[in-house]
Parts: sequence; structure tokens; C-alpha cells
Amino acid sequence: MSFRGKVDAICASYPGAVASDPAAGDLDSWKVGGKMFACFGEKLEGVAVKTASVEAATMLIDAGIGFKAPYFHKSWIRVGEAIDDGELAHRLGVSYDEVRSKLTKKAQAELAPRLENV
Repeated sequence: MSFRGKVDAICASYPGAVASDPAAGDLDSWKVGGKMFACFGEKLEGVAVKTASVEAATMLIDAGIGFKAPYFHKSWIRVGEAIDDGELAHRLGVSYDEVRSKLTKKAQAELAPRLENV
């Protein structure tokens, strides 16, 4: 399965996750509650994901798990196609959970719980 196929399969398994194309083909993303949690760009290798904080992003970059995600807030990182499948699933899950936790309580309550292992 291609890297993009893996990311799409993982993201599609999350409650309320929707594939989006907000920039007419130049920027594909996955959203929950209208908020982006994973993003592909035409010139961006890999996928950009949100972390819990700027400090967490810095730690992951320093550990070689991810890279700076250009054009994103410093709490986002870009993970490349060489990432281990388990780490990819974990990074996407963390990003989804971070974004989901910022939704209104009503919006969160309308979503089913996320299963940990996809």
C-alpha cells in the first residue's frame, strides 16, 4: 500500500474524519469537526500532523521522527514516507485527538470514541 493509502486508511477509521480538498487540488487534508488534523501538500513530502505543543514538536524533530512543517504553526510536524507504520498511526492518532479535543463539548459528544488500534 502506498504511503498516501496508509494515511487515508488510518484517517478514514477515525469517527467524524472527513477528507477535504480546500485549495482545489493543491492541498489535501483530513478534518474532524471542520478542523484539519492531517495535511498533504503538492510540494510537501509526507504528511503534516499536529502535536500537543511546540515543545513536543521540537522533541520529535530533534529525535528524527519528524521535520519542520513549512507554513504551519510550530506545533505541527511533517512526517516522511520512511516513518514506521506504527509511529505513523500514533502520530495521526495524536493529531486527531489534539484537534478533536478543541471542538465544542457538543461536537465531541456527537462523535463515537476513537479505537486505539486501527
